[in-house]
Amino acid sequence: MNAEGVERRLAAILAADVVGYSRLMGVDEAGTLAQLKANRREIIDPKIEENNGRVVKLMGDGQLCEFPSAVDAVRCAVEVQATLVRRNAGVPDEQKVQYRVGVNLGDVIVEDGDIYGDGVNVATRLEQSAEPGGVAISGSVYDLVHDKLDFVYIDDGEREMKNIAEPVRVYRAYGLESAPSGKAARRRKPPPTANRHQPLITSAVAALTAILIAGAAVIWLSPWSWKKDNPSTGTPAVTPTEQSTSTTAAKPETDAKPAIAVLPFDNMSGDPDQEYFSDGMTEDLITELSRFSGLLVIARNSVFTYKGTPVKVQQVAKELGVTFVLEGSVRKAGNRVRINAQLIDAHTGHHLWAERYDREMTDVFAVQDEVTDQIITALAITLTENEVEQAKRTAETNPEAYDALLRGVEHFRRFAADENNEARTWFLRAIEFDPNYTRAYANVALTHAMDVTFNWSEDLEKSNELGFKYAEEALALDDGVRQVHFTLGALYIAAKLPEQALKSARRSLEIDPNYADGYGQLANALVHAGRPAECIEAIRKAMRLDPRVPFFYTWILGHALLLQGKFEESAAELQKVVESTPHFGEGHLYYASALGHLGRLDDAEWEIEEAQTLLPAFSLAEAKKFMPYVRQQDLDLFLEGLRKAGMTE
Repeated sequence: MNAEGVERRLAAILAADVVGYSRLMGVDEAGTLAQLKANRREIIDPKIEENNGRVVKLMGDGQLCEFPSAVDAVRCAVEVQATLVRRNAGVPDEQKVQYRVGVNLGDVIVEDGDIYGDGVNVATRLEQSAEPGGVAISGSVYDLVHDKLDFVYIDDGEREMKNIAEPVRVYRAYGLESAPSGKAARRRKPPPTANRHQPLITSAVAALTAILIAGAAVIWLSPWSWKKDNPSTGTPAVTPTEQSTSTTAAKPETDAKPAIAVLPFDNMSGDPDQEYFSDGMTEDLITELSRFSGLLVIARNSVFTYKGTPVKVQQVAKELGVTFVLEGSVRKAGNRVRINAQLIDAHTGHHLWAERYDREMTDVFAVQDEVTDQIITALAITLTENEVEQAKRTAETNPEAYDALLRGVEHFRRFAADENNEARTWFLRAIEFDPNYTRAYANVALTHAMDVTFNWSEDLEKSNELGFKYAEEALALDDGVRQVHFTLGALYIAAKLPEQALKSARRSLEIDPNYADGYGQLANALVHAGRPAECIEAIRKAMRLDPRVPFFYTWILGHALLLQGKFEESAAELQKVVESTPHFGEGHLYYASALGHLGRLDDAEWEIEEAQTLLPAFSLAEAKKFMPYVRQQDLDLFLEGLRKAGMTE
């Protein structure tokens, strides 16, 4: 105990939560409660005691536990999950009670038997990132247990975590009987010429090609998949961009028009469960400001890296290349909401405008419009005739529908099959509240597109049909909502129709000229349409709007440079991808092709091995059938690089 009387100690912390708790309770409340109690009594509590742990507290459907060692905590977590898998055998999917578990080693503050601090917060974030029925552990835990417990460990890369200052290295831990594809992950040393600073741990996980991005719709789907021969295990090769930014931010450029960053609004409600609302308000303000062509607006992905971290506006301005910063807070209580907002000149630190709004929930959209108008006025932005008309369109969405939509987005961002279903439930509920809510229809369409891409549906044809159905219904309601065209573009890319995807991407950018992910999707379609030079121009615009460059922007840039025959430049970009996101199979494939053309065969052989481990269904023969290149010469160049790298037919 220190001089101030605060007790601190190093502890292994285990956080667990029930997957889809609200859905389970809605289906069978009494049965779910009985199953939860039985699990704790018969499996969880005995395992905790057996491994020298203690239950710190129960939190609704979850619990927090403390162990004296990381070995005890991980052994307990993996054994509990293995036992629950056996118990769930034969139980219908909609009735299974599954858990996510996170384990971290860190310093904790002890007070009245409870524990607090970053060590606990990281364990909670790890739990949220775990698969249903899975265990996610931090790098500090992995370092202590991987040579002591005979489990399978898969490196999931570094993740940015909400309210945690530094990225956290994440590993997935499995019992031998539950490891992906039934095989242990392999740990291998890189070749001498490879520039790697972490041991790369991969496995023959059946990985389904896809790209998940943050933004209004938060996903675009990659141009091909191998799911017919390679069914998804529910965990794709690529995780959300919340944790997958590239190693360095893009160097900000000097812009001819004012540039602004909207920092995440603070949740002042005193209830962490209201975080979805303050985040949603922030995103909507970003979207509203993005519509104006005379303003450069930084994308959500970049500004949310500052969430929960005290920063100076001068720091934000320098790192994101902006002159102005909007910051604020939201307090929601019942049907009332208080919003504080202030616009700051980041170079001088002067407040250009500040206002507080105390309103009913029904006035939330009017407040958003007022804040937007005040910013446009303060910065003397000249609007086009079309933008003036758009600005007159005040949203009249039912507040219950808006709240349901934001709750759905919160689940959608967690990126898992059950969370995708939960998100769709909330989006459909939003439609019930407001049958004319375009964004809700677009987001329902997007959840079906997710099911198609990641093989989360038992009827892929039906899911694809529903995706287009809801997207077209959204389009019929309002052609001026960017999410609708983004979603259609995603569906077209998944259907290997790049020309149609180009039209949808361009329409989304007509609506929102600051739409970073719209430029990203446009670039992705252009590179497959045989127009790499235009692709590079589009992806550079995306990078300026999203300076904390997501890895897939870098991947698209490397892809386009490859097709231009600029192999050295391509290899340099693609090396960044495989180093920052080693579990992204397509990164290894394209890097191998570039290395093959350069004759760097030792490094190329390593990348081929990694790609084939992550994407076991990929082959040159399959690529010839399914890759959606419009120009045969582009496919030939890509495959020739792989042959030079040592890949056989």
